[in-house]
Amino acid sequence: MKAIAYHEYGSPDVLQLKEVEKPNPKDDEVLVKIHASSINQGDWYALTGKPFMVHFTEGLFKPKDKILGMEAAGVIEAIGRDVKQFQPGDEVFGDISWRGKGGFAEYVSVPENLLALKPANLSFEEAAAVSVSAVVALQAMRDLGQIQPGQKILINGASGGVGTFAVQIAKSYGAEVTAVCSTGKMDMARSFADHAIDYTQEDFTQNGKHYDLILGVNGHHPLSDIKRALNPDGTYVCVGGPISHIFKTLLLGPLMSKKEGKQLRNATAQQSQKDLVVVKELLEAGKVVPVIDRRYTLSETPEAFRYFGEGHAKGKIVITVLDEKGE
Repeated sequence: MKAIAYHEYGSPDVLQLKEVEKPNPKDDEVLVKIHASSINQGDWYALTGKPFMVHFTEGLFKPKDKILGMEAAGVIEAIGRDVKQFQPGDEVFGDISWRGKGGFAEYVSVPENLLALKPANLSFEEAAAVSVSAVVALQAMRDLGQIQPGQKILINGASGGVGTFAVQIAKSYGAEVTAVCSTGKMDMARSFADHAIDYTQEDFTQNGKHYDLILGVNGHHPLSDIKRALNPDGTYVCVGGPISHIFKTLLLGPLMSKKEGKQLRNATAQQSQKDLVVVKELLEAGKVVPVIDRRYTLSETPEAFRYFGEGHAKGKIVITVLDEKGE
């Protein structure tokens, strides 16, 4: 099969289109013919080997997983003898990073509990943009942020993969949502959120407004400033941003939370087929819509990573492996 492979950390230049061995499903696995995947921040870390701490999970001296791609949407071609949930021909999608990635290829073999049936109203490309970012957003706001109807919620970094889903999921809960992004993405933010703030013109931690929940997708403000923007019993959940900010939230958040009723927490994604189904239902109900910035073919994956690395994408960048006809 064709796949985008790499054998050393580096720039997108180390990615190569190669012929590799087609996987065979184990007893508890399904073989998926991939139609589409998408690029996530975790793929970028695994490609570049930066920050260095990723070497401890991705491979100390060289990457242990040779094919990137944290999510996949496609059609089941074969199943292991112990598989109960799916049959050949089923259209599925899911976060396959829990078994070592592999989405930038024509086939992948994964445990059945990483997948769900593809939303009926989505194309494979749309479904490929969902499973990582939407589940992260859902878990961060529901489980850590304990989102409630009527709350005032701010999404800092609302225009990327996680951010666009977070705004829409928050709206589906009946929250009043403020989206923070750059000037060129304000129109998109306004189309989803109740309010939008251009961070180049206004600092949400300094304008005197307060929120019940702040989701930091691109967090970089000092924690003391973020606390100032929270209501007395408000919560800040750090989903991403500079590694220094993530560590400060992880280390100092619990200590700072004890001093006041305000909570400062770090989000850690959990593998959950149940949550993938929750997202599927939101998509089929039209409450959440994937935002795709650009589409690239499998052979164009290095170019797609170069664009991703610029940090200007609105929503997700999709890699099309096969078209809707399976060609």
